[in-house]
Amino acid sequence: MIIERTILGSIVKDLYKGKVLILYGARQVGKTTLVREIQALHKADSVYLNCDEPDILAAFSGKTSTQMGAFIGGKKLVILDEAQQVPNIGRTLKLLHDSFPQTQLLATGSSSFELSDKVSEPLTGRKTEFTLYPFSVGELASRYSALEAGRLLERRLLYGMYPEIALKGGHPAEELKSLARSYSYKDVLKYHNIKNHELLEKLLQALALQVGSEVSYNELASLLGVDKNTVASYIQILEKAFIIFRLGPFSRNIRNELKRLRKIYFYDTGLRNALINNLNPLNLRQDAGALWENFLVAERRKFLANHGLDRQTYFWRTQQQQEIDYLETEGDSLSAFEIKWGKVRAKPPKVFKEAYPDAVFTGVNRDNYLAFLTQKK
Repeated sequence: MIIERTILGSIVKDLYKGKVLILYGARQVGKTTLVREIQALHKADSVYLNCDEPDILAAFSGKTSTQMGAFIGGKKLVILDEAQQVPNIGRTLKLLHDSFPQTQLLATGSSSFELSDKVSEPLTGRKTEFTLYPFSVGELASRYSALEAGRLLERRLLYGMYPEIALKGGHPAEELKSLARSYSYKDVLKYHNIKNHELLEKLLQALALQVGSEVSYNELASLLGVDKNTVASYIQILEKAFIIFRLGPFSRNIRNELKRLRKIYFYDTGLRNALINNLNPLNLRQDAGALWENFLVAERRKFLANHGLDRQTYFWRTQQQQEIDYLETEGDSLSAFEIKWGKVRAKPPKVFKEAYPDAVFTGVNRDNYLAFLTQKK
């Protein structure tokens, strides 16, 4: 059974609008399956080209627009999967776009630092970008009832939402660990010829153990025995590989609000658990609360991205440790969410309420999390 991805409709809607379409996403999140679905809509008028194949790579490396035009054979839709493998891919896509304006180009890339950096300047004003993440709770709702989703909730926290893992029965611990080893590092280590596997692994493990807490680059640098700039650079690379993302502190009115630290979450909790080799059930874990927070914040981030909702996201905490886990802003509106596995409080901290009296506060736990992950307001 194919799970329909939320962004499918948006991509189809943007076909033949005069732009090159770029689809980013980590390895194994389903990019190839998605573009194959799009190709199926066009049948004979399309061609799928895997740029990992040597002959395909050669056909687009250092060739003129005439040579490439002969290769694609006047197809209406041309899909270049793993397009970052093509040298000077930005120039290649620009040549094809300008020379064959009736042809829709759709290119995918497994890491934004490999593809985005190469197409940014050549395709200025010529591209529309999308990102595909692991399955979301909303996407899996088409396959599982609310009752089944409740029964599978702990499994999703432990093993994550990568398609290969989420659709597999049982307890796919070895598959998840293989995924972490094979795919998470492949693009990261390749970028800038990073050869320090041990440092990267220790950094990921340190970040995994600090989920839900503020992260200090200085403390990480001291722990790893490197300088702060190296830590910042590696974290940026991990973000561009769609492994982690940052959440900054919210601050407007209060002098003692945190302003510099940030939280770092993993896009997939299964990947995070595999990195620290902890796939134990929740009742045997000391990090169940942090794991739940990571899961919900990541799922909400997917939901906003999948539905094209442009909102700023934060956490809030004072130096006196008064805190709210997650905030969203849109224009002048402010929504605050307290995330707990069990019972949640009905009101925000007094100092927050006094500083932001118009903010909407909601407690999120196991009983109402689906509304948090599937509602646009």
